[in-house]
Amino acid sequence: MSYENILYAVEGPIARVTINRPDKMNALNDATLGELKDAFTKAGEDDAVRALLITGAGEKAFVAGADINELLAEAGSAEGAIRVSTTGQDVFRLLEQLGKPSVAMVNGFALGGGCELALACTLRTASSKARFGLPEASLGIVPGYGGSQRLSRIAGPGVAREWVLTGDMFGADEAHRVGVVNRVFAPEELEEGTQKLLKSIVTKGPVALRFCMDLVLSGWDLDQTQGEALEAEYFGKAALTEDMREGMSAFLEKRRPEFKGR
Repeated sequence: MSYENILYAVEGPIARVTINRPDKMNALNDATLGELKDAFTKAGEDDAVRALLITGAGEKAFVAGADINELLAEAGSAEGAIRVSTTGQDVFRLLEQLGKPSVAMVNGFALGGGCELALACTLRTASSKARFGLPEASLGIVPGYGGSQRLSRIAGPGVAREWVLTGDMFGADEAHRVGVVNRVFAPEELEEGTQKLLKSIVTKGPVALRFCMDLVLSGWDLDQTQGEALEAEYFGKAALTEDMREGMSAFLEKRRPEFKGR
């Protein structure tokens, strides 16, 4: 598939996906969502890719939201609006459940669908100038790409209610304070800081990373006892992998492990 609205490049073990509509503040439209779905699928199927970096082109926006003109045209009925919502949800769920860590590098506005895309990533870094928000209520609608659900799980229902009900924008420091953002960097240090974080992740065992992400994601809906039982199950699965034997051997031999993802 050729891309018109995104850029896709594999840099070593990292697949870089850039929403490339700077003249539209990288707004998400149906075509862009289709390209993102293809890129996420491609990264998931590429054994050489161990993590994804998601960002927006230019300095102003990560993704400033959905394409309002297209949204207005397609969401003229309940059925049309539901289709728009579920299309975006499907793409973001694919990313969230890909089995490979993803980091949203937020370089500017991450509003509406852009904030929801960032929330679907495993981790989030942000420029100190970045701004986050879910302003849908200001347009007479609600978040449609999973934002109300993921924000509540990531930052708690109190934060989710405030963000969704006010539609306000929040700076990177506030987003970091409530747990939405993992790390904040000065604008000129964002790329380097994000790459350092990603490089730390991709040196770990790929199977272990997938298991860890599955545990956190699945644990949202379990009580403590059920969650611990699931953890023990995954611990047993990990013990049977080649990566476990390599990791343990490397530790004892005081060398860097060479994980194969098996």
